[in-house]
Amino acid sequence: MTLIAPSLLSADFGKIADEVRLAEEAGADMLHIDVMDGLFVPNITIGPLVIEAIKKSTKLPLDVHLMIVNPDKYIDQFVNAGADILTVHVEASTHLHRTVWDIKNRGIKAGVSLNPATPIYSIEEIIKDLDLILIMSVNPGFGGQSFISSSLDKIKRTKKLITKSKTNTLIEVDGGVKLSNAREIINAGADILVMGSEFFGQKDYKKFMGKLKEKIK
Repeated sequence: MTLIAPSLLSADFGKIADEVRLAEEAGADMLHIDVMDGLFVPNITIGPLVIEAIKKSTKLPLDVHLMIVNPDKYIDQFVNAGADILTVHVEASTHLHRTVWDIKNRGIKAGVSLNPATPIYSIEEIIKDLDLILIMSVNPGFGGQSFISSSLDKIKRTKKLITKSKTNTLIEVDGGVKLSNAREIINAGADILVMGSEFFGQKDYKKFMGKLKEKIK
């Protein structure tokens, strides 16, 4: 079963509690939250206090994507704020294995994100430790970008590595995911689809989710 994770980066933060409630009512499986520090990526978004407020507004799991330098320094803050999944980037952690287990030892799931230019082999040695691999199908930092077509092959190769490693690691895909390409992305091996502007740009989230579920079933 494919999971749908609306990305709050594209939500209306002026009424974020309402946006969260509507996404949950529409049938979202989890909420994807991008944390950017203006250093690892050129944009700045939110921190633990906002995530804590979002947690109080929903029963959905919070899938927190850290696009920040030195993520180890903030693991406790995001876990305490309510993250259910915490994902870091290969390039942001000097000792990635330690970072992953620092997250898992706090009782939540750990993911590692691969940018478009980040090779799959960079996680080969720790794939059995990962709950999730986030494949960025755009360069991180901004919403509304177009899907990089070569990401499909990367998803397929990642799926082969997971199968070879005999793990239950999930593949999440973020960037340019739309109703029109969702089935193709799933066929390549994706388990979780992150949707930002494609989801929150709709007038009726529930109606859109119905169309999407029909498309990908």
